[in-house]
Amino acid sequence: MEHSGSAEREAARVFTQKYTKQRGFFMPQMMGDMDIAFPHLGIYLHNVPRMIMIGNFGIALYGILVASAMLLGITIAAHIGKRTGQDPDLYWDAFVWIVISAIAGARIYYVIFMWDYYKDNLLQIFNLRGGGLAIYGGIILSVITIFFYCRKKKASPFLFLDTICFGLVIGQVIGRWGNFFNREVFGEYTDSLLAMRLPVTAVRASDISESIAAHMEAGTNYIQVHPTYLYEGMWNLLVCAVMIVWLKKKIKRFDGEIFLVYLAGYGIGRAVIEYIRTDQLYLPGTRVPVSMVLGIVIAVCSLCMILIGRRRAAAAASGSTVPESAVAGATAAESPAAGSAPSETDPEVQADREQTAELPEKDERTDQEQ
Repeated sequence: MEHSGSAEREAARVFTQKYTKQRGFFMPQMMGDMDIAFPHLGIYLHNVPRMIMIGNFGIALYGILVASAMLLGITIAAHIGKRTGQDPDLYWDAFVWIVISAIAGARIYYVIFMWDYYKDNLLQIFNLRGGGLAIYGGIILSVITIFFYCRKKKASPFLFLDTICFGLVIGQVIGRWGNFFNREVFGEYTDSLLAMRLPVTAVRASDISESIAAHMEAGTNYIQVHPTYLYEGMWNLLVCAVMIVWLKKKIKRFDGEIFLVYLAGYGIGRAVIEYIRTDQLYLPGTRVPVSMVLGIVIAVCSLCMILIGRRRAAAAASGSTVPESAVAGATAAESPAAGSAPSETDPEVQADREQTAELPEKDERTDQEQ
């Protein structure tokens, strides 16, 4: 019995050395290099891959998800276009141009704000497999491309943007899960419900801030951080829900309004989330996150444009509908109303009456002469 009791105590001691209890869930203190955990949710994922292998060739899951997001996004846009009386081929024909401009814009934006690194490694600019895409750059260049495309097709670029932004926001939700597999786009240390743990060996050293490092416990090999990619994905779902309500409830008053709703919503969420991210791009010569500033500027400008656009639409609607009383008044001012009696004092009326009175006498004289 004593041997059995000592064995159990030893087993418990070994267990507590290897595992810690987090809100009722036991989590290992030493994580595998490919593991990901959400300790407060009781989720521990073993051997989460970064890519799938086809023979000796590896395809990054990040790339697969981004490509899937783009394809699903244009499919959604074409479907909404058809439902709203547009030609779905207008969106399918634009797909290749939008994909090229989105990737090029995202890369250019990233390189501009990481120029201190790329100026000495120019060939790395073209190494997309090494990462480095920024969504704002993709959006900016894609919008420019859409304006040129719609001009050529003689279509409304604002209606096009209203339609395609639904595919864009859903594509962002899916694409963010590529960051999950890449172990990137996370925030500072947190002990909140959604806290995520990643092995130190699985992340870039530059993404580990002093605050994160200071919270690493002795005898562990992981960091515990905000899953900001998850926050952004959930926020984008909320923005998408608002956009759907805007469309279904016919709140929209002018073309381009739903796209502005997307920009305002995404800008607000991105500005807040960017504040806690550790992989920020900074304005040159400062420590100010460029995406946070851009998010605030875009949100404010979009909200102002929505207000101005809705006021103009309301003014145009009221100006195009003239009250019947006003029309009647204007008509009466220009000429007598149909069926109204002429004024007895009108000189023209008196002259007509005198002329009419002379006519019978003239006729009688004529008859007598004949």
